[in-house]
Amino acid sequence: MSPTLPIDGFAVPRFLYGTAWKEDDTRRLTALAIHQGFRGIDTANQRKHYYEAAVGEAIAAAIADRVVARRDLFLQTKFTFRDGQDHRLPYDPKASIAKQVEQSFERSLAHLQTNDIDSFVLHGPSQSDGLGGDDWAAWTAMEALHASQKVRWLGVSNVSVEQLRLLCDKVRVRPRFVQNRCYASRGWDRRVREFCKANDIVYQGFSLLTANRAVLASAELKRIAQRHGRTPAQIVFRFALDVGMMPLTGTTSAEHMRADLETFEFQLSTEEVARIEAVS
Repeated sequence: MSPTLPIDGFAVPRFLYGTAWKEDDTRRLTALAIHQGFRGIDTANQRKHYYEAAVGEAIAAAIADRVVARRDLFLQTKFTFRDGQDHRLPYDPKASIAKQVEQSFERSLAHLQTNDIDSFVLHGPSQSDGLGGDDWAAWTAMEALHASQKVRWLGVSNVSVEQLRLLCDKVRVRPRFVQNRCYASRGWDRRVREFCKANDIVYQGFSLLTANRAVLASAELKRIAQRHGRTPAQIVFRFALDVGMMPLTGTTSAEHMRADLETFEFQLSTEEVARIEAVS
């Protein structure tokens, strides 16, 4: 399996490095991930959980040092509603939702020291059920950024299959990516994944390890790992790739970063994939 996925004529990395919860280590770890071989970087303009400006510093340094060129990188960031932020807001809270999206995006461009974003993601709907007026206003504003060619693709995160179906039914520009926390106990988010597969949407899975510690410790996964001479974590990431996910890792270890990317060096059998699907 190639480490890139062809999407609309572009080669997009199949494995993303997630920059959440890194704080003062964000610049160092983002730089480390790039040096270890990651070419897909996921962040958000949400200072509560991300340090987007530090991500941009690491990227700028890597480009200046000729480690990578901007065209080699897939950069993904997010717009986060007020309820998901702390006091360090990237926009005027009194502004309209459309203006908040615009302000957040412009700040992201400045943080990431770039003129365009590959994937701009709505960081979760404003409500747990259905979609509200703020969601439609935000998406319409995101569509305007897409039309301006400052954004190549749009996406949505932390979304149910019902919300995703509603969104796809009514918008002009459909999401190209969906990013969800992926629990084995919920069938590895099977319903959302199936919808994505049927509608040409790429599913991005995060917390594949931290949300599934019991699976990593299971006898079944250990047997499969031993058979391949790999770690249980590598087996989970290989499984994610084999079922069509674009996995995220947030590891802080250079050794684990290398191990994560080594998942492209082996394959699981159809039977092994089925066993992992059912392991929960």
